[in-house]
Amino acid sequence: MIPQPLAWTLVTVSLWTAGSSQILLQEPIKVHYPAIASHEIIECDCVNISCDSVYWFRSSPQVQFLGKCNNADRVNYGLNVDETKFKFSKRGSMFVLRVMNVNTEDTGTYSCVLKDRNGKEIWKPGSLLRPGVTPPTSPPKTKPKPPVKSVCHCNKRNPSQAVGVCGSMVLWPLVGLTVGLGLALICTLYYFNRLPKKCRHHFDKRQMPR
Repeated sequence: MIPQPLAWTLVTVSLWTAGSSQILLQEPIKVHYPAIASHEIIECDCVNISCDSVYWFRSSPQVQFLGKCNNADRVNYGLNVDETKFKFSKRGSMFVLRVMNVNTEDTGTYSCVLKDRNGKEIWKPGSLLRPGVTPPTSPPKTKPKPPVKSVCHCNKRNPSQAVGVCGSMVLWPLVGLTVGLGLALICTLYYFNRLPKKCRHHFDKRQMPR
């Protein structure tokens, strides 16, 4: 949706340029905050067309035709326009409007209409000039918080636990060895218990020293 002042500007510009086809670019209006008595530059870039000329307008709130400039830097000023106040020129792929010795009376919206040789026009919303006004301060940028690392609530291995683990690693082989020796002893006793008494007596004699 086009704001009412811009819509009125568009109607007035259409009467001034009378092009065969018109395109309105949906661009946000740029806001300039020049200091008093400074020089401000407003640019109008050619977009997707081979620009032949540009028409400059100011709405404050009435629409005023400031002038025209072509690729050869030939300039035509509007009626009752101060030629020392506004300077038109071509720089590269864009047309430039310079507002000299800016004061509060220069407040307004400056718009441009680009035109090619076939009569095609591109109307750009332009820039809002607010001389002597302090620009609003942008809110401080908030740094994104670093991601919170998940905290493990399990107790980390402490020296006492490490000793317990190492002790268990030594204890179980000892338990196994003990069990093995016990089984061997039981088997030996069981074997001698099963021998006949004569054999055991004979075995005991052989074991006695002479």
